Formats: sequence, structure tokens, C-alpha cells
Amino acid sequence: MVFNAIVVTTALKGAIGLMGTGLWLVPLLIAGLSYYRYDQLDPESRPIDKYPLYSEYDFIVIGAGSAGAVIASRLSEVAEWNVLLVEAGPDENEITDVPSLAAYLQLTKLDWKYKTEATGRACLAMKGGRCNFPRGKVLGGSSVLNYMLYVRGNKNDYDHWESLGNPGWGYEQVLYYFKKSEDNRNPYLRKSPYHATGGYLTVQESPWKTPLVVAFVQAGVEMGYENRDINGEKQTGFMISQGTIRRGSRCSSAKAFLRPVRLRKNIHIAMNSHVTRILIDPLIMRATGIEFVRNGRKQIVRARKEVILSAGAINSPQILMLSGIGPREHLQHIGIPVIKDLQVGNNLQDHIGMAGLTFLIEKPVAIVQDRFQPAPMMMHYVINGRGPMTTLGGVEGYAFVNTKYANHSIDYPDVQFHMAPASINSDAGTQVRKVLGLTDQVYNTVYRPISNRDAWTIIPLLLRPKSRGNVRLRSSNPFHSPIINTNYFSDPMDIATLVEGAKLAIQISEAKVFKQFGSRLHRIKLPGCRHLKFATDAYWECHIRHISMTIYHPVGTAKMGPPTDPAAVVDPRLRVYGVAGLRVIDASIMPTISSGNTNAPVIMIAEKGADLIKQDWSVILAN
Repeated sequence: MVFNAIVVTTALKGAIGLMGTGLWLVPLLIAGLSYYRYDQLDPESRPIDKYPLYSEYDFIVIGAGSAGAVIASRLSEVAEWNVLLVEAGPDENEITDVPSLAAYLQLTKLDWKYKTEATGRACLAMKGGRCNFPRGKVLGGSSVLNYMLYVRGNKNDYDHWESLGNPGWGYEQVLYYFKKSEDNRNPYLRKSPYHATGGYLTVQESPWKTPLVVAFVQAGVEMGYENRDINGEKQTGFMISQGTIRRGSRCSSAKAFLRPVRLRKNIHIAMNSHVTRILIDPLIMRATGIEFVRNGRKQIVRARKEVILSAGAINSPQILMLSGIGPREHLQHIGIPVIKDLQVGNNLQDHIGMAGLTFLIEKPVAIVQDRFQPAPMMMHYVINGRGPMTTLGGVEGYAFVNTKYANHSIDYPDVQFHMAPASINSDAGTQVRKVLGLTDQVYNTVYRPISNRDAWTIIPLLLRPKSRGNVRLRSSNPFHSPIINTNYFSDPMDIATLVEGAKLAIQISEAKVFKQFGSRLHRIKLPGCRHLKFATDAYWECHIRHISMTIYHPVGTAKMGPPTDPAAVVDPRLRVYGVAGLRVIDASIMPTISSGNTNAPVIMIAEKGADLIKQDWSVILAN
């Protein structure tokens, strides 16, 4: 996933001021994007940061990310409703529009800059044994930092949700909402019953690709998998990546859903506004408004109908707990009065992957920093919207495969591959190692010897981890980052499955189609794994535990479930149990993680959630 950083350095060598050598290019890029393409791509222009706000709105939406932007947009379709959307971060900028610059946005002011807790079971090659855990702090949320991959998950995921006691969440029902958002511009999918055109969210392939991704898909076919639309009838197979881009530019949820409605009089957006708690009347157990800090000043706004919490799987449980909704014992320990005892912050799930698997090649077809001329490449992108800067964070292909632990009788693969035409060595250590947080010892031992060599990678990731973590408050101070214990590999089946995924990835690399490139596995051992024989199961387990990598998909911390589920925080209509006028609508509500990248499912959840609100307030929905 992080290999977009490599593309960044090839294209700009210093975008957004992170590398001094190319700093002069940044104003040129911004000016060029603004002059040539910005109004052309986004005629509605930027959302308005509203001052002053009303004292009261019908609906208040907390968080303008992948879910919140959708909900605010859809609720404002009802002309008689006033909607306030509150976001802790600023607006997007011209740099965030460039698909290849995604990793350069991490560890900036657009990122909450979270880290996982050290457990000794994962992230061992990272500084302090802690993985970086980026989350978007910007209008559009993590859809501004992500790698734009459009993956809906497996139909069995949603049928499973429904079987847990969540009516209306089966695959046939949610497919409607996936299609409602979508404007798919891939010609070969135009007539597919699984896709749609005309929605707010643009989906298409990058207009630029290397021959390595074509070989990757062919290698899958060679191994008996199909080259298929993984968002269609079946998921198992290989595919050139689809992403949320629009003519070479990132299509975040804010760009898709907020900019077209910016001039509606009944939607207000408050940026740089950090919500500190939800106001709840304990006598009637009802959410009545929010408290937030904007420009250093504490403000209160009331909600006539509902408060909708869409701050994501980390910040939503944090805000709930700060408001007195959460595990009783934890809130009492922190010193927060308990309003409602619910299992908030539990059930944390994330896709964990194996980074650092590197295949060296002899032909100059990979992305290598020093090969490209930054200025011509940048101008080609600015003027034409094409070239390497349009790549989906460097992830050119993906696949869904079955290990020996998968249920082969149904279409339910257990490992996903992300394929990139580069690896940790490809940018000479400038950015990828920072995003991963790799120690100097690991980078210098394993990757510096092959610096700037042509290479490619496959990142195997675990689709349905059995391990569960949690989110807890560090203190009652709303400006303190929460404690994120992902608990990776606490269940031994997770590491066993990922080891099998690594072995399948190596099989792909050894397919006949890759012989033309002279592809071979890079074999320098990780310092912490020197005592093990290279390429054995024990070695791959050691590698996975060292270069563990979040795929940035935390979910599940405000679980949806029926009243009989003691772990449920919200009901199937996404209403918080025991507190009227309050819903959670974002990745937090997933009972189990979807099998694939989570951005598209979160947008689906928001589309469905907005309709649930309209139904509950007796608005007649148009077909």
C-alpha cells in the first residue's frame, strides 16, 4: 500500500515540502493544477467554511470523511432540513488531488498521526515496535489519504451481517447502495448488472500502468484463477485495480458528495472544528447537541432531530466515551460520568498485511525514483491528467486467492494481494521507510543494498482476521490521542493464514510470464530473523511479525447488532442503544470486517444510513 510514495518521489522529489531538493516544483504543480485542470474537473469549486453557525440545526454530522460527507449531502436533499457537518481538519488542497502523492500526506497536518500500542507480536521492525496508523483529519477524511482502491467486499460478508440479526444488510439490499453512489467509467463494465453510472462517486482504472501488472494478472490465470471484475458476480480472481479517481485526479468523498451541493442553503460546513463531546440529557437519555472547539474557542450547537457520529472507527468510539457512553469500568477509571454502559471501542478489526516482500527484475520497467525527470512528468500530468502520477497509490493490481485454510466450496477467498511495481528500496529510503516507521537497522541491512534497483512487490493481507483489538481513552482530555490496541496475531490462525498467503505470492512471482523480466526473490534476511532458514514457514512468520503493516482499514468499534447481542452498540438502523437522537454511521458499525478495502463499503453504509434516517423521519424516498 505505501508504494505510492515511490511514485511520488519519481514525480516530484519533494512534494508538499517533505524533501528540499524538489521544493521549487510544488508551487509550479499547484499553479498548474489550478490553471489547467482544477475548475475543469470540479466546476462546483470548494465547499464553504461557514461563519457564523446557527445555534441549532435539525441534524449535526460529526466527521466529514468517507461516511460523513455522504450523509450530510444526502440529508440536505430534504429542503426543509438544516444540516451541519463538523470536521476537525481543513479542506483538501491541490496536492491531495494527485493520486500518486498519497503517502506524502501521511504524517502531515492532514493525518491524526496515530500509532498502535506495542504488543511484541507484530510491527517488530518498526521504531518502538509500534505501527503508524494514519487517519484522515481533513474534509473527505481517510478518503483523502487512502490509495483509492475500489473494492466492495464479498457478498458473503453482508449475508453474514444479516444472519447475525441485522435485517436489511444482506448482499442484495446493500448492492443497491453500492450502485447508487457509483459512476463507473470503465467501458467494459458499463453493461454489468453489478455496476452503475451517474452516481456522485467516479470509479475507473488509472490511465497509466506498467507491464508488470499485466504480467501479474496473467500469472494469476496461469495459476488457475480468472481475470475478473472482483466487484461483480464472484470475487476470487485477479484484476487491474479500479479506483476512486476522476480523469487522473483523486475523487474523495468530499469531492464527490460535498462540492456538487456546496451552494445549497440548508447545509453548513464547519472546518477545523474539533468535537470534544456529544451533549446528552441524562433525564430523557437523548442527544441534544455537540460541544466543539473552533479557532481556540469552545462552542455549543444544538440538534433538533439527531446527532450522527461519523468520525471513523477510532474517533467515533473516542467521542462516545468522552460523552459518557462506553464500558462502565473504563469510564469510571478515566473519571468520566457514565451515561450509558455499552461495549464501545471493543471488536476492533483491521486488515494486517506483510510488507517488504521484494522481487528484483532485470528490465527497466518498474518505478524507480532516479529514472524519471520530475518536471516533464509533472507537466504531462498537469496538462493531460496522465502518466505515473495517476497511479492508485502505486497499487496497480489486486487479487483474491484461497489458502489451504479457505472454504473452497464457496466463493470466499481468505487472502488479498496488492501488487505494486516498486518496493521499499525503490525510493532510496526517502519516504516509504518513514511511512512504515522502519528502523535504520532493518532498512540499511535489507533494502539499502538494492537501493534504486528495479523491483516489484506483492503485499499479502489477511481478509478476515480472527484477532480483535480495542480503542480506549488515554485520559478525559479530548485532545489526547486514544489508545489503539490492534492486537494483531493474538489468534494463531491469523499468522498461519498469512504465511500461506506469502507462499502463494511467491508462487505468483515464479510464473512463466515473469521470466521475461528475470524476476527473482530478494533474499537478504531480516536482522531479527537471521536464526531461521530463509523461505521456510518459520522464516515467513518472522518476516510478517517484523514488517507487519496496517492496510488502514480499522472497523467494528461500535458494533451493529440486535438487542440480544450484548456486544452491540447500535441497532440495525444504526441508532445507539439507550440514547435517543444519536446514531453512528461509519466503519465502526461493521460487525465483522468486509473482505477487501473498506472505503467503498463505508460509503455504502453511509448511503444506506441516510435512507434509514429519511425513513424514520417519514420522508418518502424516490426510487
